[in-house]
Parts: sequence; structure tokens; C-alpha cells
Amino acid sequence: MINSKIIANGIIRAVGILVGIALLLFLLYKIKAVLIYIAFAVVISLIGRPIVRFFKYKLHFGNTISVVITMTLLVGIIAGLVAMFIPLIIQQGHNLSLLNINELQRNLESLYTQISDYLAARQIDISQSLKESDVFSAFGISAIPDFLNSLVGTIGNFGAGLFSVVFISFFFLKDSRLFDASVFTLIPDNKEEKARRSMEKIKNLLSRYFIGLVLQILILFVIYTIILLILGIPNALVIAFLCALLNLIPYIGPLIGGSLMIILTMTGNLGEDFSSVILPKSIYVLIGFIIGQLVDNFVSQPVIFSNSVKSHPLEIFLIIIIGGLLFGVTGMIIAVPAYTAIKVVLKEFLAENKIVKSLTKNL
Repeated sequence: MINSKIIANGIIRAVGILVGIALLLFLLYKIKAVLIYIAFAVVISLIGRPIVRFFKYKLHFGNTISVVITMTLLVGIIAGLVAMFIPLIIQQGHNLSLLNINELQRNLESLYTQISDYLAARQIDISQSLKESDVFSAFGISAIPDFLNSLVGTIGNFGAGLFSVVFISFFFLKDSRLFDASVFTLIPDNKEEKARRSMEKIKNLLSRYFIGLVLQILILFVIYTIILLILGIPNALVIAFLCALLNLIPYIGPLIGGSLMIILTMTGNLGEDFSSVILPKSIYVLIGFIIGQLVDNFVSQPVIFSNSVKSHPLEIFLIIIIGGLLFGVTGMIIAVPAYTAIKVVLKEFLAENKIVKSLTKNL
């Protein structure tokens, strides 16, 4: 009888735990937008943290004034990007909404024919089935204007989200212990000091990491912009920024960015002769893209990874691949900061473990 009561209590407790976990996951799903805002706010606060410290400790400003100046600078940068890109997106959406879709389709078919003839003249066979198939209709060209118009319609939601992120970031910077205090309430008193040291180390490393990523994007943006402007590619700033931003997605992002740059270069010169204009420009853009990637791979990334997260390139490669296999593109993006945080915690709490010693020897 006693055993039956113990088993019943265990079953009830297990069911209660499962129900609690299910309700928690359901709640997190419902407030996923808020969690995303908080995640972005944490990144912005980590980027802004060195700036606040500079104003506080180098210029001896008050904490609130330092945070206000820092947030003003960051919001100014974001507003500048929005002011630069939104009008261009709206203009392109308006132009495409008025575009003669049949004419666009004819231009794309002409481009495809020129490519096929150019390759055929060099005895490079193109599958006849592709020529005979209505491949361009399959792309749903007529849906492009509707898509861009709906994209413009999301600007209002973006504005609300941006305000939320800025508001949360301000208080994360102003009350720097706010986030820490909420975490420490879950940690036993005898472990709190180690947790505080871990938190401070994580903040320092991730601040340097995210600032490094901003510099990485900026360097690529400058290289791509110079190349596209020299070649006279339309909307060079937009294309350069998008391709530089895609570089945040490890390994896959540069491939997508390079493809996007080539496609936009070719479609931006529709109606021109393929062999004398479109092909040479595309080749030059590809060469410029490769130069940007070489600078990024052999200069920017080694500096960021070695000086910020203190990890070997092979470690980073394996962690990104594992993150991608487990959680897709999102996992690839968050793999490095998450791995860095885990390493810091392991070093603080399991410093004597042989494996931990090997992984964290540079921290």
C-alpha cells in the first residue's frame, strides 16, 4: 500500500512537472516577440557598454548622462540606416507596382537566351528542357510587386519593435545590474560570487565580439560599396549593405550574398548586351566580392575570434556546424556567443576538470 502511494505521488509529481513545462513553453511561444525584443536589447546593450564606460570613467560623466549619450548615438546610427534604405525600398516598391510585368518577363527571357547563346557558342550545352519549359513563369514574377508592397506595409510594425528594443536597451544600460539581479535570484548564495565573476567575464567577451561583428560588417560594406559604385551598379549602397549583413550567417550567408550581388547586377543591366556589358560587369563584381571575402576570412574574422571569444578557429567551425544541425540558421548565428558563455561558466564552476582546462586555457 505504501509503495502504491509513493508510486502514485511520483506519477502525479511527474505529470505536474510535464504540465508545468508545457505551460511554460506555451507562454514563451505566446510572448516570443517580447523575447526577441529582449534578445536584441541585450546585444545593443553589450555593444553600447564600452561607450557608456568611456563616458563614465574617461570623461567622468554621470551614469544617466552617459547612457543617454550612448543611446542617442546608437539610435542616430539606426535612424541613419533607416533614412537611407527605407525611401529606396519604397521607391523600388512603387516602381515595381507600376511595372509592366510582361515587359519584365520578356527582358528576363532575353537575358536567359543571351546566356544560352553565349554558352552554346563555346560548346557548353544547356539542357533543352530548360529552354522549352516556361521557367520564368514558374518564378511568379507577377508576385514581386505585391511582395514589395507588403514589405513596405511592415515598416509600422518595425517601428514599434524598434521603439521597444531601444526602451529596453536604455534600462539595461542604465541599470546594468538589473539583468544580473534577475539571474542571481535563481542561484544559491554560496555560488553567487562565482556567478557574478562569470557574468562580468561574459559581458566583456560578448561586448568585444559584437563590436567586432559590427566592424566586420562595416569593412565588407565599404569594400562592396566601392566596387559597385566604380562599376556603376544601381542601388549600390543597398546591395552592399544587404550582402555585408548576410555575412553574419556563417558559411551560408556569403554564398547567398554573392549570388544576390551577381543576380542584382545582371537584372540591373537588363536590356544591355550580354557579352559586352552584363557578363564583364558580373565577372568584375564577382572578383570584388571574392576580394571582400578574402579580407574578411584572413583579416577580420581571425581578429574577432582570437581577440574576443578566445577560441581556436577549428572550435568555432565545429560549434557553428553543430548549432546549424540542431537549430538551423538561428543556431549558426547564436552558436559562438552561446559557446563563449558556456565556456566562461564551465571555467568558473569546473575549473579543475581536465577537459574544461583544455577548452578554457585561453580565457
